[in-house]
Amino acid sequence: MNGVPDHMRRPDENSQHGRRRSSPEAENERSASEELAAVKSAPEPVVGVKAAARFLGVSPSLVYAYVERRQVPHYRLGRSIKFRVSELDEWLKGFHNGGTEVCQ
Repeated sequence: MNGVPDHMRRPDENSQHGRRRSSPEAENERSASEELAAVKSAPEPVVGVKAAARFLGVSPSLVYAYVERRQVPHYRLGRSIKFRVSELDEWLKGFHNGGTEVCQ
């Protein structure tokens, strides 16, 4: 390469003197583990009243009633009401295991 000795050349990924090319399996394993780490470190997204109502299988007005009575886990961000689906799921499991009834 233009008269530059091998030991002075910059390593190239595709050259014999540069880093070894990794196998596709190693690349897939690395990218999967990086993706898993990103998912674990990312906070769980929150959803609004309509999405929570769809998840629970009830009307949005009933979700508002649960919130007003403080019967469902929720967060207030200003005037917005937000929910974590995992917390709603845990809340629902309480009813399956013989918990108290919410509706009166």
